[in-house]
Formats: sequence, C-alpha cells, structure tokens
Amino acid sequence: MSATIDVGDLQQRLLAAGYVADEGLATALACAVTLERGVLLEGDAGVGKTDAARALASVFDARLLRLQCYEGLDLAAAAYDWNYGKQLLAIRAAEANRAATPDLYGDDFLIRRPLLEALGATRDRGVVLLIDEIDRADDEFEAFLLEFLSDFALSIPERGTLSAVHRPLVVLTSNRTRDLHDALKRRCFYHWIDHPSVAREIEILRLHLPALAPRLAGEVARAAAVLRGGSLRKPPGIAESLDWAQTVGLLGAQRLDAGTFVRSLGAVLKYPEDIAWARDAAAEILAAAADDGAA
Repeated sequence: MSATIDVGDLQQRLLAAGYVADEGLATALACAVTLERGVLLEGDAGVGKTDAARALASVFDARLLRLQCYEGLDLAAAAYDWNYGKQLLAIRAAEANRAATPDLYGDDFLIRRPLLEALGATRDRGVVLLIDEIDRADDEFEAFLLEFLSDFALSIPERGTLSAVHRPLVVLTSNRTRDLHDALKRRCFYHWIDHPSVAREIEILRLHLPALAPRLAGEVARAAAVLRGGSLRKPPGIAESLDWAQTVGLLGAQRLDAGTFVRSLGAVLKYPEDIAWARDAAAEILAAAADDGAA
C-alpha cells in the first residue's frame, strides 16, 4: 500500500497541474492511489475524464501510457506483438553470414504496447495507465482486462509470465455507450464526472485563459450551461467552452452580445441542427448569460 494521500492536498496539486477537480473526484483518485486500485471515470464526452489522468500523471511525475479503445481491439494492439519483419531480416542475415540465428523472442524483437509497458513501472518513475473509452472495446477485451487488473501480469508464450514489481496507477474512462461488466467495476473506484457548475466552469476558464476578462468568463460559462440544458445532439464540453471563450476574444468582443454569439457558435456547437436551435434561442441564452446572479 502506498502512503495515504490527503484529498485536499491532491486537489491543490491537481489545480497546480491545470485541472480543477471537485472533492468527489479528488477523493476517488486519492483512494485509488493509496490503495493501488484502478479508478473508473464515467461521464459525457468532454467533461475532462482523460485530462484527469493526464493531470494525475503530472502530479506524481509519472509516465502517462494511453491505450485508446475501439471495437476489435486485441492483444497485439493492447499488450504486445512481435516484429516479424525484423525477425525475418535477422534470420536472413544469419544465413548469409553462416552465423547462429539470434534469439528471435528477445527484447530486440518485442514490441511493447501500453499494457506490457505499464508493467515496467519503477519506484523512482511510476506509470499512469490510461485506458480510454473502455466502453468502445469488445466484451472479449474487457474480460482480458479484468484478468490483467487482477494480477498485473501478462503471459507471453515465448517468454513466460511477466509481472509488475510496482503497480501502475490505472485510470479507465467510459462515455457509457454501453454498460460495463460488474466484475470490472468491482475492481475499481468509481466516479461520475458531470458537466461543471457555472462557478467551477468560470474557475476552469480563468485557469486556462488568465487573460480572459472575468465578466466574459461568466457569460460564456452561463451560456454554456443553458446550451447543455437544451435539446442538442452534442452538448458542449469543457473543451468547447474554452474554444468558445478564445474565439470571442479573437473576434475582439468584450461581451457575449447577439452578433458575437451567432458568429462564434461554430466554436461551441458541432452540428447544424444544434446551431439552428441555439440561434432560435439566442435571446433566452444571452439573457441568462448576462445574469450575474445565475452563477
């Protein structure tokens, strides 16, 4: 077990790394680090799940290894593979020189994918293994991952079983396009990351865009909150709010007025039907954005 991580201290360290974490998320991450367990972060796209793993790696000066999941993901892409082309060249070179064939299953021919690479965490340099969008992977891969998280070991027929001396910190993310198996959830701490409150979003905007006027940050955050409550195909995430605030600044506007609102919608909304809805509701959105009491 690692040393106990103080939740408040971790919140401040994440903030210093550029990530605004609420108490619930900081608690889940602190428990995962202390007890050397994985943490599963679920939430809508764009709420900061992946960035939480990046910030965690920064806080602990750890290597960040990212495994992007997709349908059909297999062991060769996730764990390890052999460099067959290099093996063939080695065989031909040995034959041409009438020399002994080298060990074709040595480290020179082993391609280390994120899961195998994560087993190399050391006391001096830890690893944060980000398994991104696990809900996009197949049930077969999820079953393999379940075994991996239980033992932090990989069985390679040509090499035997390789085990971690120091466990990596594992962060799994899911957009909840499908339900994950209960067995996988049991091995992880869990936290649902919701869209930020207006106050928290203002803090995020000011952190990443320090030159942004406080009044404009508030208007963008309140307008984004209204958009998320609308009938949109893709509600804006934090990344879109940041893009929107930057775009308004590039347009030279000091306020989110009607003209700027319409001109900048492409920075925050990504579907024509969503943009049309926002244009129709512009007066309501701008009225809410200008209301300082809404924060």
